[in-house]
Amino acid sequence: MPEETSILLRLRGRVQGVGFRPVVFRLAHELGLRGWVRNDPAGAEVALGGPLGAVARFRADLPGRLPAAADIQSVEERPAPGDLPAGFEIRLSAGADGARVAGILPDLATCPDCLREILDPTDRRYRYPFANCTHCGPRFSILEALPYDRAHTTMKAFRMCPACEAEYRDPRNRRFHAQPNACPVCGPQLTWTDARGAALAARDDALRAAADALKNGQIVAVKGIGGFHLMADARDAAAVRRLRERKQRDEKPFALLFPSRDAVAEACDLSEAEAAWLESPAAPIVLLRKRAGRRGLAEAVAPGLPWIGAMLPYTPLHHLLMRDLGFPVVATSGNRTDEPICTDNDEAQARLGSIADFFLRHDRPIVRPMDDSVMAVCEGGPVWMRRGRGMAPCTLPLPGVPDGWLAAGAQMKSTVAVTAGGNAVMSSHIGDLDHEGAVRLWRRTVDDLAGLHGLDVVRAVADFHPDYASTRGAAALPVPVESVLHHHAHIAACMAENGLDGPVLGIAWDGTGMGDDGTVWGGEFLAGTRADSRRVAWLRPFPLAGGDAAAREPRRSALGVLREMGSAHPPPGCSPAELAVLDGMLRSGLNVVRTSSAGRLFDAAASLLGVCQVMSHEGQAAMRLEALAGEDEAEPYPFGWIGDALDWAPMIAAMLAGGETPARVAARFHATLVEMMAAVARRTGLADVCLSGGCFQNRRLLAGALRRLAADGFRVWRHREIPPNDAGIALGQLAAAAARRGVAGLAIGGADMIECPP
Repeated sequence: MPEETSILLRLRGRVQGVGFRPVVFRLAHELGLRGWVRNDPAGAEVALGGPLGAVARFRADLPGRLPAAADIQSVEERPAPGDLPAGFEIRLSAGADGARVAGILPDLATCPDCLREILDPTDRRYRYPFANCTHCGPRFSILEALPYDRAHTTMKAFRMCPACEAEYRDPRNRRFHAQPNACPVCGPQLTWTDARGAALAARDDALRAAADALKNGQIVAVKGIGGFHLMADARDAAAVRRLRERKQRDEKPFALLFPSRDAVAEACDLSEAEAAWLESPAAPIVLLRKRAGRRGLAEAVAPGLPWIGAMLPYTPLHHLLMRDLGFPVVATSGNRTDEPICTDNDEAQARLGSIADFFLRHDRPIVRPMDDSVMAVCEGGPVWMRRGRGMAPCTLPLPGVPDGWLAAGAQMKSTVAVTAGGNAVMSSHIGDLDHEGAVRLWRRTVDDLAGLHGLDVVRAVADFHPDYASTRGAAALPVPVESVLHHHAHIAACMAENGLDGPVLGIAWDGTGMGDDGTVWGGEFLAGTRADSRRVAWLRPFPLAGGDAAAREPRRSALGVLREMGSAHPPPGCSPAELAVLDGMLRSGLNVVRTSSAGRLFDAAASLLGVCQVMSHEGQAAMRLEALAGEDEAEPYPFGWIGDALDWAPMIAAMLAGGETPARVAARFHATLVEMMAAVARRTGLADVCLSGGCFQNRRLLAGALRRLAADGFRVWRHREIPPNDAGIALGQLAAAAARRGVAGLAIGGADMIECPP
């Protein structure tokens, strides 16, 4: 008689909403084991009883049987509780007091099996736009509470028909315990309305009507997984121009939804790494270079830029719509510029009725807004600009930190984070908090993250800037608040992501952030640990006339640079009257701030080269300068030192000397900044260098820094899991606050993430 044993396995990680329980059920049955599996607030529990060898085989085989989106971070083994059933079963989820810390799965792109069904005329889900299974479909956007069960999602309003119920109960079916399971008989449905909300068609007729409207040059608001998109034919210049006018979005690039990988490759240069991300379960928007000489897309899609933000269909609805169309469409967030994305049908009708000609809606509620994720590939790795649908939430190990700490994040690219069960849970993209709608969303997101995980906020960590809406929001909470310098938070986030404690040299380059000397920082070199750092070098400061206005007008940055270096040269783009006013402000010091910002130095260079004088959207000047620089190698200009400040004046003087093409000047400008980084690294002598801040979204700058610093023998660390911009500030705030209290460091290896393509 084989020796018997019984154990209880408590598994932590991403094990809910991924088909984990069906896999456990099937494996246990194959091995003849008895017991049960269930979700609990922290993950899942598996009770096993049977021959010792069979139990050991279960433990050995389970990792290789996991669904693609699942990941086990830890396993705790205990004696099995009480008597086990004669067979093996899936039990109802366990409830518990305290933090609910189970890993939450992002919304996943349509799997090949579901796509095959919706395209098969003989299948009962033929052309059904809400098909899903345990391998794909909505997750975070429909989740109301943990653990992840249908009763805790917005699918609870849709009672499964007998056929769907049978799939849900059948352990041999891939829809076994697929919580959003539905079909045309029992699931969500489409409705087609005009701009006033009058219903015109339903179900498949609604889908076909949307395709016809887009073919005819009209603007359609389409409700997806995380909110509404505004769509228009990307080939139709008039339609794209009309969308810009109505949305009040002058020149900021539009994202495009393509019908297939082949269609993307016709319009863009596409590497295997970029294609892998496009086709991944996260299905983000990927920034791709336009194919040389390729025509067909409206120039107004991405005016003045050589890149396109491309994505592929990621829901059955999008697959069906794009197959009916066969051409790329603009798929931009359903909002007015700077407002949060619309999620509710009535809200969308009210806010988008003056933009869209028609609405393609459905009746599955969206719990929280989810903008599309945006990324690029640089030096073989991802550079995230925004983590949203498909990549959020983001749960990172933070051992030893008490539950209920809140990181308030920054003002721009806002995200927040909470601590729960030894994890830092980062929210999806909120937006820029200059708009009251985004501030309201910030407050809702704080309540949502805390409530979802059963937390009371007990401590808040905020930016050093007292006037950030996020800082004020943290101060309004009835809990202790501590602050972290903006640029230290950038470096602490990079250190945490890469498992570093320090000391490191941190290069934190962005547009703006308050320094501890009362000036505006942004071109900083910090030496230190996660807990604290000191400023060891910086870009030479220069004055900005009008303060915040200079962030929108590169010509003001150019004026500040010129006057700082003693030049009377007039900047481009200023009339004599404007120049007189701005020079008067600089002389008097009225409404003038000094900054060391690398972002504003980029603006100054863009202005001096005639690339951009007034920006219609954040980062426009730097993007155009990067585009102008191209990819050719270039020699750096000279630069100097003034104490611990890197003096850019020799570079600017050489740029103004003439004799070179604007493209060559832009390339040499980038090369000079990289050489400045190398000079500080050699001077400081620290082996590890961390790169963070919004300037490192610039792929020419990032690639140059990675190569140059590595060539000098430094270990160079970058962001791969979170954005280098202010969306990563929340992680840095928590990492710094934890390190100050001697809490164990983060151990981030992407365990909670969607699996990265090779």
